[in-house]
Amino acid sequence: MSTPDGPVTPEDIRSKLTEIQGDATEQVESAKNQLIAVGALVALFLLIVAFLLGRRAGKRSSAIIEVRRS
Repeated sequence: MSTPDGPVTPEDIRSKLTEIQGDATEQVESAKNQLIAVGALVALFLLIVAFLLGRRAGKRSSAIIEVRRS
């Protein structure tokens, strides 16, 4: 690595870019894992809501039809 007073070499640039890319890759992987976890929780919540709404609709009383035979 060059000194603050020395020239910047191509190797200095490569090493810095590699360092930055490594940090960015770690952040992307972390964010991806969090996004998958949040997505799974949202899907589970929607599934539970759909189940509960379906149960409620099934319990709702419908019209009573009386059949009379003469």
